[in-house]
Amino acid sequence: MTDSPKIPAQAQDKMPAHEYKMDPAPDYAPRHPGVGKLKGKVALITGGDSGIGRAVAVLFAREGAKIAIAYLDEDRDAEETKALVEAEGSSALLMPGDLGEKDHATKVVAATVGAFGQLDILINNAAMQWLDKDLTELPEDKLRRTIASNILSGIFCTQAALPHLKEGACIVNTTSVNAFAGNAALISYSTTKGANLAFSRSMAMNLVDKGIRVNAVAPGPIWTPFIPGTMPADKVEDFGTGVPMGRPGQPWEVATAYLFLCSSDGSYYNGQTLHPNGGVIVGG
Repeated sequence: MTDSPKIPAQAQDKMPAHEYKMDPAPDYAPRHPGVGKLKGKVALITGGDSGIGRAVAVLFAREGAKIAIAYLDEDRDAEETKALVEAEGSSALLMPGDLGEKDHATKVVAATVGAFGQLDILINNAAMQWLDKDLTELPEDKLRRTIASNILSGIFCTQAALPHLKEGACIVNTTSVNAFAGNAALISYSTTKGANLAFSRSMAMNLVDKGIRVNAVAPGPIWTPFIPGTMPADKVEDFGTGVPMGRPGQPWEVATAYLFLCSSDGSYYNGQTLHPNGGVIVGG
C-alpha cells in the first residue's frame, strides 16, 4: 500500500489554492518508465497547473504527449508544472485566464493548435469548490462562479475543441465521487460534478460515430490544493481517513486513470467512469 504521510493542520484563503504552499507536497510523480503510449499526441489539460492536473500533465509528457496547460492565475504552480513536463523531454504551453468565459476558452484551444499543430486529447479538469452546508446561505455570486468554473468551462472548451478533434481523439471530464454519493457540505460542488457526469455520457453518445471517445474520472478524497483551500485547518488533519482504505489518495494514483482512458489501452471504453476513490462503492 502507498505510504500516507501525516498531514498537519493547514488552510489557505484562496480558491484555487496553491500547491507550493501545501505540507506535505502532493505526490504527482509517475511510478513507471514511459513506453510511448501517447507518442505524437497533443493534450490540453485544464486546471493543469497543480493537483490532479499536474500529475496528468507529467504522466502524459512521460508517455510522449505535448502538453497545453490552462489555469486561472496560479502562475508559480504552473511554471513548476511546465518545468516538470519539460524535464520529461516534452513541451508545455501555459495559458492563464478564466475558462468560464467562452472567448477565453476558444482562445486557449486556438493557441494550443497554433503552437502544436493539432489537438488529440482534451482533459476538462478545471474546477473550484467551497463549503456550503446551508443552501439558504449560498451567495448567488459564488454559485454562479462555481457553475462557470466547473460546468461552463468544460462545455466551452469542448465546443472549441471539436472542430480540431479527429477520429481516435479522446475527451476525459473530471467528475467526483460526490456526483454519485452526494455531500451534505459540498452541495453546489457536488451538483456541478453531477453535471460533468451527465455531460460526459451525453457527449459519448453524441460523438461515438465520429470515433471520438468521451469518458470521466470520479476521484474520491485526493490530496490536492482543493483541500486546504476548502476545509477548516483543523479538519485537514483527518482528510481522507473515512474511506475504506483509510487514507487520502495522491494525484499520481488518479493520473493513471486518465492515461488508461486516453491511450489505446482504453479503446473499448466510451461513456464510462473510473473511480479512484479509496474503496468507496458507488453506482455507475
